[in-house]
This record gives sequence, structure tokens and C-alpha cells, in this order.
Amino acid sequence: MGPSLCALASGRICVEWQAFMTPPPLKIGITCYPSVGGSGILAAELGEELARRGHEIHFISYERPFRMPAGDPRVFFHPVVVNSYDLFKYPDYTLPLSVKMAEVSRDHALDVLHVHYAVPHATAAFLACSMLPAGQRPKVITTLHGTDTTLLARDPGYGPAIRHALEHSDAITTVSEFMRRETLAHLAVTRPIEVIYNFFEPRPPARAPTDVRRELGLRDGEAMLLHLSNLRALKRIDLLLATAVRLGQAGESFRLVILAGADFAPFAAEVERLGLAGRVVVRQNVADIEDYLQAADLGLFTSETESFCLSILELMSLGRPSVAFAVGGIPEVVADGETGLLAPFGDTAALAAHVRSLLRDPARRAALGTAAQRRARDLFSAAAIVTRYEELYRRILPGPPHAGRAP
Repeated sequence: MGPSLCALASGRICVEWQAFMTPPPLKIGITCYPSVGGSGILAAELGEELARRGHEIHFISYERPFRMPAGDPRVFFHPVVVNSYDLFKYPDYTLPLSVKMAEVSRDHALDVLHVHYAVPHATAAFLACSMLPAGQRPKVITTLHGTDTTLLARDPGYGPAIRHALEHSDAITTVSEFMRRETLAHLAVTRPIEVIYNFFEPRPPARAPTDVRRELGLRDGEAMLLHLSNLRALKRIDLLLATAVRLGQAGESFRLVILAGADFAPFAAEVERLGLAGRVVVRQNVADIEDYLQAADLGLFTSETESFCLSILELMSLGRPSVAFAVGGIPEVVADGETGLLAPFGDTAALAAHVRSLLRDPARRAALGTAAQRRARDLFSAAAIVTRYEELYRRILPGPPHAGRAP
């Protein structure tokens, strides 16, 4: 006997109720620095994950962000054209960025402008909103990633502008508790600051580890130490090389592989001077980092400060532990002695000793790697983090998405 009309009607009501209760997709603008770096990588991958969940994503920047997804029908790129005029000694980016933000917000009825880094992105978003009628203004979320708080906030030429932009943001997030404390200490922001950690969702590697190690010139029994960074001064490449020298003096067999997000040429002479030419291998602007992450034995990092250190998380996600200085937000990422090993800042002897201990104890290294991968999955995965951003977007939106905005 078939279902009754009442049952069919009830089922239809249930389906319609579920459709009514399902929040509609959002239109989200994202602005970040497009160069290789933690903030730009996080922003690009956040856009990719949000698009996968059905949202419409609009990247606004002077270049396509590094690792921005290609070919996704829900992801759009709006370039900002920066012109040079003889009137100005230096080209201005903030004003053309704000105009493009306002244009994209108006033409695509954006719900949210999510800007990564306060300078100049939060300021430009504030200007963009002031150009639009009240009903067309998107909500602004500012995510702080590092030097906009730890360095520029102390500069009297930037600090007041950063504070003003943050106070006029609809929500502020930082990528670590360390960054939240630094923001409060240096900027005295009165608005709530929410900590939402970085995430990383690895893609399947395209090459076997043996192929990658062969391409890098590693011999049998030679350890692969991996460092990934944009080589900025805070990354302390001098201490990285000093640690490698100590390892060589201790008789360790290794290659230090550096995936550089900038030109490594300024460090080439120092590599030669230290006698590391045969031990250091550099690859620049690598997109398929998973190939190298899985081939590594462990990560090595010597930053003097880090808001989070996405590179450590990238290694954790592939089951690789890291050795690093216990600075900034790194102790929030690495559980010392459980998923990696930390040393006091500047103590290259302790750092080298940690590396040696893991190279000489493969079982412990594997156990740390397994625990690191589990921690990455539980705390720093897309499933754990992207949902929090979605919840934040909807929390700050007044009523139904797109309400009161021009199509």
C-alpha cells in the first residue's frame, strides 16, 4: 500500500522547512597580499574552501593570490590597477584598492569584505564602505596575521590608522592567542577580538617521495631537513644556516631544502662562506608543496617571532614534526615534546641538538609525526576552522543575506 496523502504532504512540508532553514550562500570579498606568505596562502585557501561550500568568492588585489584556485566558477578575481603619476613620489595602492573594493561590493552585492592584514587592507575597506550607500555596505572583517600588529602598530606613522580601521571593522580576528595579546597591548583596541587559527588542507602529492629526494640530489641515508618561508628578516635565515653548520660539525648527513617565497640570491654568498654549498638546496615559489612535505624527515625553523607559522602546520598535516624556536604563536601550534621540539630563541646549539636527537631516533621521530598529524586534523583542519569563519560571517550580518543590497 502506497503512502497516504497526509504522509506525502508531511514529507513535502519537511523538505520545504529544511530548505527554509538552510542558510543561503554568501557573497564574500577577500583582500590579501598575493605574494608567498602565510596570510596570502591562508586567504587563498579560505576562499577555495568557502567556494567548495557554495559561497561566491571575489578576490580583490593587485595580482592573483599565490595558490588562488583556478577554474572554479564560484571564484572571481578583480585586479587593482596602480598607476604611477609624476605628482606622487611613490605609487599609492590604498586609494585604488578602496575604489575597487567599493566597485566590486556594489556590482556584486557583497555581504562581507574579509581583509587579511590591517595595512592597507582594513583602511581601504573602511574607505570603500564610506563611498557606498548604507544599504550597499558589506560588513568588514579584519584578520591580523603578524607585523601589522607586532611591528607597524608601534610606528607613530601607522599605529593610529591601524587602530582606527580596527575600531571600525565589524569583527576582528587573529590567528593565535599570542596575536590577540599583542594587538591589545600595542593598539588598545576596544572591540572584541576572536582567535581563529590558521588551517591547512593538503592535496594528494603528485610525486613519490623517492622521486622528489632524487630530484633534490639526496643520497641514500641522507636526511632531508625542510624550511619554508618568504625569507623576510624575521625568519632569521642567518640562524637557520648557523644551525646547519652545527649539524655538519656534529657529523650529521643531511640536506637543508629551502622552499623560498622570495629570491634567495642575497643569502648565496653566506652559504658559500659557511661551507654549506653542498648541503643547501633551494627551490623558489613552489606551488605543489605537498610533494616536498611528504619527502622531508622534519622541518627546521628559526624565526625570531611568528604569529602562527603556517609552514609548521603544513608539515604536521603530512605527518612530519618540526624543530623550532619557542616564539610567538608557535607554542600554540606545536605541543613541545609531543608533536615537535622547541628551543629558546637564538639557542642554535639546543636547536641542533634537537635535530640530531630526532635524526638518530627514527621511532621517536615517527611518533612525533603521527601525533602532529592528529593534532593538525583535530585542531587546524578546514573542517574545524572554515566553519568558524562561516559562523562569524552570519553572526555579523543583519537579517537575511543580500537584504537591502542592490543586485
